[in-house]
Amino acid sequence: MNSSAEALTNSWNINSWITALIFLSLVIYGRGWWKLRQRRPDYFGSRHLLAFLAGEIALFFAIASPLHEVTEISLMVHMIQHVLLMMVIPPLILLGAPHLAVLFGLPNAILHGVLRPILGCTPLKRLMLLLFHPVNCWIAFVATTLAWHTPVMFELALRSEFWHAVEHTSFLATALLFWWPVIQPWPSRARWPRWAIIPYLFLADFQNTALSAFLIFCDRVVYPTYAAAPRIFGMSALEDQAAAGAIMWVPGSCAFLIPMLWITMKVLTSDCRSVRPSSASFPFPPFCEGGTAK
Repeated sequence: MNSSAEALTNSWNINSWITALIFLSLVIYGRGWWKLRQRRPDYFGSRHLLAFLAGEIALFFAIASPLHEVTEISLMVHMIQHVLLMMVIPPLILLGAPHLAVLFGLPNAILHGVLRPILGCTPLKRLMLLLFHPVNCWIAFVATTLAWHTPVMFELALRSEFWHAVEHTSFLATALLFWWPVIQPWPSRARWPRWAIIPYLFLADFQNTALSAFLIFCDRVVYPTYAAAPRIFGMSALEDQAAAGAIMWVPGSCAFLIPMLWITMKVLTSDCRSVRPSSASFPFPPFCEGGTAK
C-alpha cells in the first residue's frame, strides 16, 4: 500500500463525542424549528432547517470525520478545513436563525428557570451589544485568522490536541460573529446601514488574499511539520503549501465576494427609502425578557 492510501486508510476514525454534540444540537434545533414553524410559517420556513442542517453536516465533515486526521500531513487539506470552519459553516448556521430555534427547542425548565434570568441581565445585554458590534466582529475574525496562521501558533496547534481544539473553537466562534452582520438572522436588527457591509467584506477579503498570496509565492516551507510529514497526493511540501494558498485564495475570496456582490446589487436596486440602523440590537428574542415559549 502506498503512503497516500495508507495515510487515508489509517485516518478513518470518527470522533464520537463531537458527533454526539452535533446530533444533540440538531435535535434541539429541530424541536425549536417545529415550534416556530407552527407559530410563524411566514417567517420561519424549510429553508432555515435546510441551511442549519447543511451547516451541521459540514461541521461534522470538518472536525469529526477523517478529514481532521489528514490535516496533520497535508496543509492543503488543513486549509480546506479552515475554509469550512470560517467561511462555509458559519453562514449556513446563521441562515438557520439558530439563536431563536435553539432557545425554543430547549426544555421550558431550562429556558425559563436558568437562561431567562441570565439573558435578561443588563450587564450581559451591554456585553452582547459590544460583542456583536460590526467593528468588533471584524476585528475578532481578522485577528484570530492572522494569529493562528503565524508559524508559532500554527505549529502549536499541530503538536497539541488541546490547542488544536482551541484553534478550531476560536475560528468558529469569531466567524459566527463576523458573519452575523452579513447574514443578520431574523429577528435581529442591523447596527449598520446595509451598504456598510460592502467595505466590511472587502477589507476582510483583502487580508485573506494577502495571507494566501504569501503561502503561494513563499519559496520555503512556512510550517516545519509539513516539511517532515509523509507526502500524499504526489505533491512536495512546497506544492502542498501553494495548493493550500490557492484554496484560501479562490474559494475563500468567493465566500467574501459573492455576498458582497449580492448586497451591492440589492443596495443599487432598492428604492430610496432610508433605513435608520438600530442603536440597540440584542441578538436574543424578546421572550427572554418577559414573554413565553410554548
